Amino acid sequence: MDAPLAVVDLAAFDANAADLVRRAGGKPVRVASKSVRCRALLERVLARDGFAGVMSFTLAESLWLARSGITDVLLAYPSADRAGYAELASDPELAAAVTVVVDDPAQLDLIDAARGGGREEIRVCLELDTSLRLLGGRVRIGARRSPLHSPGRLAALARVVTRRPGFRLVGLMAYEGHVAGVGDALPGRPLRSRAVRLMQAAARRELAGRRAAAVRAVREVVPELEFVNGGGTGSVQHTAAEDAVTEVAAGSGLLMPRLFDHYTSFGGRPAALFAQPVVRRPGVGVVTVLGGGYPASGPAGQDRLPVPYLPAGLRYDPREGPGEVQTPLLGPAADDLLIGDKVWFRHAKAGELCERFDALHLVEGDRVVATVPTYRGEGRAFL
Repeated sequence: MDAPLAVVDLAAFDANAADLVRRAGGKPVRVASKSVRCRALLERVLARDGFAGVMSFTLAESLWLARSGITDVLLAYPSADRAGYAELASDPELAAAVTVVVDDPAQLDLIDAARGGGREEIRVCLELDTSLRLLGGRVRIGARRSPLHSPGRLAALARVVTRRPGFRLVGLMAYEGHVAGVGDALPGRPLRSRAVRLMQAAARRELAGRRAAAVRAVREVVPELEFVNGGGTGSVQHTAAEDAVTEVAAGSGLLMPRLFDHYTSFGGRPAALFAQPVVRRPGVGVVTVLGGGYPASGPAGQDRLPVPYLPAGLRYDPREGPGEVQTPLLGPAADDLLIGDKVWFRHAKAGELCERFDALHLVEGDRVVATVPTYRGEGRAFL
């Protein structure tokens, strides 16, 4: 097959899925679609015991997935998609399938203003800020997401939602990215790794107590709360152990991109790779492949770049790095590559790979057993 191309090793994908279920300890795993971005793979994992529902990343994606037959979609990020809210409020099947997250009464105002005559009740989930705050709040560790840090503030917004016609509060979520998404076994950095482990242990203890208090406070307002979602690939077993949590979320752990290589609490098998073709041999110990400049989101740095994976022993030219249209690669392995050969890479993050390719070739052993479209291949670019 001609490169560029992307593949998913189904044996590794399925083994990673089974490990997530094992780590969840009997609680359902909601699959994070932003880390997959391929309907065929979402359907494959949702067909497995232990997985239930999708955590989506835009309202347009949520509606599309619901229309595709997925009946439980939690939109994990607030939206300002007025047309999408008008569609949601006017369709009973969509309104029953999609839950939207809010953390501010202004978001409710926007939804009401966008209804356009639609009268369906909107399912709402509140988000708890999980950040660890030290020294009286002067030090903050964690993603800047919800402004609702205390159980009292969460319960106050719960009362606002329950008093407001057209909305029904059904769930809570809390994503501890500073625990779930930060490796704690960094190669060659033992002191930093120990510091990360100490921080994460403190963060887990603090959050477990505050999350339990928040759930109690909200259940005093809405006793029939349907779900409490937490976690992420790197913290599944810790979050699932909390009595207050009813389900965990994970997605990256299915594909195991390179950012998830360095954890002490779990390991997985790389399941997604992409290949670029060798198009030049500029000299001894160097080849050039087409394209390859696919950096991942987040703070710019070496850890956000794809890495040459196979054949082993290739590295970037530090003066060029991975380029938009060509990428020089250095190392002894370069001399064994011919024009037209492939170099295989691992992406730094999971779902963003699918924004570069229209299709994923699904591999079992040494055979391609199916070729399936990514979101991009279906003409969908949600962000």
